[in-house]
This record gives sequence, structure tokens and C-alpha cells, in this order.
Amino acid sequence: MKPYDTGSIRNIAILGHLGCGKTTLSESVLHVTGALDKKGEVEKKTTVSDYLPEEQNRQTSLSLSLIPAEHDEIKFNIIDTPGSEEFLGEINQALAVSEGAVLVLDATKGIEVGTERLWVELSRRRVPTVVLINKLDKENIKFDELLDKIRERFGLGAVPFSYPIGESDAFKGFVDMLSMEAHEDAGGSSKKIDIPEDIKDRVDALREQIVESVAETSEELLEKYFEDGGLPAEDIEEGLRKGIVSADITPIMVASSTKDIGIRALLENLSTFMPSPRENVPMKGTEPGKDVEIERRFSDDDPFSAYVFKTTVDPFIGAVNLFKIVSGTIKSGKEILVANTKQTEKVGNLFTVRGKTQLSAETLHAGDIGAVAKLDEIFTGATICDVKQPVLYPPVETPSPTLYLAIMPKHKQDEDKISGALQRLNIEDPTFEIRRNKETAQLLIGGQGMTHIGFILEKMKNMFKVDVTTEDQRVVYRETLKNATQAQGRHKKQSGGAGQFGDVWIRFEPLDPNNEETFVFEEEVFGGSVPKNYFPAVEKGLNETLEKGPLAGFPVIGVKATLYDGSYHSVDSNEISFKLAASLAFKAACEAAQPTILEPIMLVKITVKDEYVGDVMGDINKRRGRVLGMEPIESGGMQVVSAEIPEAEITKYTIDLKAMTQGSGFFTRDFARYDEVPAHMVDKIVEETKREEEEKK
Repeated sequence: MKPYDTGSIRNIAILGHLGCGKTTLSESVLHVTGALDKKGEVEKKTTVSDYLPEEQNRQTSLSLSLIPAEHDEIKFNIIDTPGSEEFLGEINQALAVSEGAVLVLDATKGIEVGTERLWVELSRRRVPTVVLINKLDKENIKFDELLDKIRERFGLGAVPFSYPIGESDAFKGFVDMLSMEAHEDAGGSSKKIDIPEDIKDRVDALREQIVESVAETSEELLEKYFEDGGLPAEDIEEGLRKGIVSADITPIMVASSTKDIGIRALLENLSTFMPSPRENVPMKGTEPGKDVEIERRFSDDDPFSAYVFKTTVDPFIGAVNLFKIVSGTIKSGKEILVANTKQTEKVGNLFTVRGKTQLSAETLHAGDIGAVAKLDEIFTGATICDVKQPVLYPPVETPSPTLYLAIMPKHKQDEDKISGALQRLNIEDPTFEIRRNKETAQLLIGGQGMTHIGFILEKMKNMFKVDVTTEDQRVVYRETLKNATQAQGRHKKQSGGAGQFGDVWIRFEPLDPNNEETFVFEEEVFGGSVPKNYFPAVEKGLNETLEKGPLAGFPVIGVKATLYDGSYHSVDSNEISFKLAASLAFKAACEAAQPTILEPIMLVKITVKDEYVGDVMGDINKRRGRVLGMEPIESGGMQVVSAEIPEAEITKYTIDLKAMTQGSGFFTRDFARYDEVPAHMVDKIVEETKREEEEKK
């Protein structure tokens, strides 16, 4: 693929709800631009972007893929993204390297929950966006009603740039609302026809919406509009571009990806109205290892720097890293610095990718997207840059897991393989978490939902031949003491020869279990009743004893222990004796100190439509939660409900929330603190824990 300068590049993310036709749109773009002689089909598992076995089996995108295409001396770096909201990390990375987006709607289904969620995100980021109404060749479509719903939901800045000609199987083209010319499309080629009489009045009325939207972009244009009753064509185009780049105007276009209708017009409008990387504000970073801000312009004139936004691992060729060049240029053989690790690497063959196919590239300019392979130091989120003029860019924030599952190998011989396989997959997808819980002996994998985790486990099976079974995550509780008390611990052992003797009196007091110091040890011994050299042994004995609490064996936190008296034997006393005496003192104290169980409380932020707020708040109460407050989202129609909920009540909240909100709700969770479990639940937790311990044996 030939090199393109920064002004001739358009980086566009394709977004949309599951099944809206994003992958088919990518195929259509490649076909119309001549990159493909024959389009692939999702059902036949032959598309360029869905090349992973897991994607082909499920017939849906599960990972972002790069689809570069060339049209009229413009290079389009199309990034096809997954439709499931569980792959938010992939979507965030795609948006981080895109100057614009195409939000695809299925004309037969209208505005779906995924569409709304993506629109909220695009609005928040102020991303220039085209709304593409796809599948207009299908039956039972009420276009005008859908258009009104889009403007109602997305705002009056959403204006139609094209209007369909024909319905269902008879859909054959569109009216270009800017030129007011009708086009009949066939396989990507287009011929002009007369605007059909039955839609002429509707088209004229919609054309006026465009002019009104442009007039509202500046006081000068608004004044001219009122004075002249309209605007000249050059003012309309200039105003549209200004409004689209600022995300105040959102073009609505029509298409059928399966028939290639409207695709060429989409590319031409993306070329005309979407910003090139050159129009980006300078990228801010820091000097590696120093708190010194550095800016790099999206220009060939600045030193080379790039951000790595995607890593794929191939069992045969190793890691392939996709990066967007922020500044400067890069060629094969160039020595680069990985700013995060301060390691240097030498670029071998420079290329770009189209799906999984590598396309060689001699030189890539600022704003373009490229790829390198077999460089072990590079990873998703890394900055690569000029060795002599380094810069470090902040990585894209990854969402924290909302669902954890425990995994075990189906076959014992795979135990050693699991960790390595997951680590390799984690390089590809840093949004999932691998965690070994020593207390429950569970290996946990955390993700955004069952689809996300299922994809990871399926990939592990296909790529590394490791098959696993799953079970629910066990909640990790803690124990503490509710009352202050004191107790003696006396250890004496005499069986001929040197004996063992240790005697301590210890005062135990409850502390706030959420303090940084979960256990505090002090001594107030006077007169040498316990020699100083045995104090560490007493503290160590208590530390070891507190690892397993008296109720269910959970670690004990929130305890202060003060050694204030005791006795010793000049011959028989030693460290082990005082360790055991300390343990006995704690066990004796537990009878009067009223031990109890603490549970982890999570800070949960739930984003839901206004209509579901009442149901969600009622459900929070049922889960023993406490609502902290609500905050409306700027784009309207949604609220963020903040609450504190025990972790035991939300281990599968991802699934429950989707069911409660018809798939539209989502949430984040973070550990807040430990709180005392209600008294009536203590016995139940103790019984369940003991049963699990028996099952392990």
C-alpha cells in the first residue's frame, strides 16, 4: 500500500449494536474501493475482519480489526469494532485512535440499547459521527418514523444527508440532500436519475433542516439565513464541515451494505467532512521518568512517536502490534524506544494489516496506522518513539471487571499450561484480569460479562489446547472482634530434659477494620515479667493465629493486642513457647470478645435509563445495598446511580442488570470497605465455608 500524507488520511471507527451490519459494511467498503473482487459473508465465515475462529463460530465480531481502504487519493483506516458492550475495552481503543466514527443502525430494529450506549459515549467524547441507517433493502421499514426517532433521541443536530429511493427489495438508491441529485446505485457504481415525484416534497422539507442546522453554527450565518431566506452552497458546505468536526451536526445517511448502495457516497462524505489527523490538537505526554509535559503535533516535522492500541498473538509468528503514529515518520529498520520500559527495539518489516492479511509499507506518516511483529517489549498501551527524543503517552483507561469466574483444568496435565496461556491472552486483551485467590485456592478470571469471559476461554482452548471448567467465585470474608477483653495464654510442656514455658497476659481491643494497619501490637510490660527478647515471638504468634479466625477460618483484621504481663522460666522459656502462649491467649479471649464476620462492600455505579431507575433502586435495597445518590448524564435520558452493595449480592449482577433493564444498563464496581455481616447470616456463612472445606478434602 502506497504512503499517504497526514492530510489524506481518515481514521474511522465503525460502531453499532450487535448484528447491525458493521462487518458487512467493512466488506462493502473493500468491494466498492476495489480491494475485494468478491465480498465475504458473515454466514459463510469468509469476511476479512471476522477472521478469528471464535468470531466465525459465533458469527459476530469479538475483537477490533483494521480494514484500510483507498478511495479518490484518500486512505481510510476503517476500524471494525465488536457490537457487544462487553468488549468496551476494544471500543475504547478504537475511539482513542480515530478522528471520526460511523454509528450503524439496523433499519429493521431502529435505535437499540447498544446504539444508545454508544451515542452517549460518542457525545461525551465529542467525536464527529455519521449515523448510517443500514439494511434498507429489508422489509417493513418505516423510514420517516425512524428518522424522527433519531432526531428526537440524538438531537436536532442530526440531519439527513441522504433519503432512500424505493423500499425493501425495491430500494435502489438515494437522494443526495446536499446536491439535491438522485442516484441509483448498483454494486457501488452510480448513475443520476430524476428525483421521484412521490418523495420530492419530503426531500425539500428535509433539505431545509440541513440549511437551518448550518445557520445555527454561527451568528453570522444565522443572520444571513434570516435576511436572504437561505444560504449559498459554499456557506452550507463550510458550515456543515465546521458543525460536523465540532460534533454539533450529525449527518444521517442511508445504505444497504449487502447491495453496496450508499457506500461510495458514505466514503465521499467521510472524505469531505471528517477531520484528518492533521486537525487534531497536539498530543500531550511526559518525558519518561520525569514530570515534564511534552506535546507532539500530528506532523511529520515532529520527532517520531506512536501509541500501540492493539496486540494480537499468533502461535506461529508471535505478537503483532497495531499502532497509530502521532508524530514523525517510520520506516523498516528504524531503531525505536519503548518509552514505558526504556528498552530499544529495531523495527523489522513495517506493514499494515487488512484483517489478518499483512500489507507491506515502506514508510508511514503522522496520523497513519501501521503494524510491527516479533518485538517482545511492545504491548497494548505502550508508547514507541524516537530514541533521542522520547515521550510517554498515557494509556487508554481499561474498564475494571464486573464478573469473576473460577476456572479449573478439565485434565490434570493442563494445570501448568493454564497460567501461561492466560498470560499470553492477557497481552492481547488487557481488559480481563487473572487473579489467584490464596484464601479460596481459586484461579479467577474477571471480565465484562459471560460473552467476554466465554470468548477468552474458547480462545484458550483453540489456541493453546487448554480446556477448563468453571464455578462461581467465592466471596472472601474477614473476621474481627466486637468487644474488648483480656486473656491469659500459658504454655507449659515438660517431658524430661529441657521443657517449654511461656506465659502472657494480653489485652485485645477492636479497631476500625478498614484502617491501613489491620493489626496493631503494643507492649506495656513492667518489671521484666516478660523479657524484651520474647516480644517479637508474641507478636509473631498472634500474626500467625490471626490468619485463621475462630468462626470460619477467615483472616482476622481490626484488632489491637497489648502485651501487659506474664512470666517466664530462665531455662525452659524460648521463642516457640511464647508464640504458642500468644496463640492460646487469643483463643481464650475469643470467648468473651464476641467474634463476628466482615464482608466486602463494593462501590457500584450503575448507568440506566430514566425508566429503569425505580426498579434498579428497589433491587439495590433487596441486595442489602445503600443508594448514595443519582447524577443525570448530559446527553439526557439516563442516570448514574451510586450505591454501596455487599459483594456477595452482586457476584452475577452483570447478568441480573441486563435482564432488569432489557440489556441497556451497565455498571462499574470497586472495593469500598469491610462491614459487619448481619447477625442472622453469620451461621449460614460458617456452615457454607465448612462444607466447602469438606468438599476440598
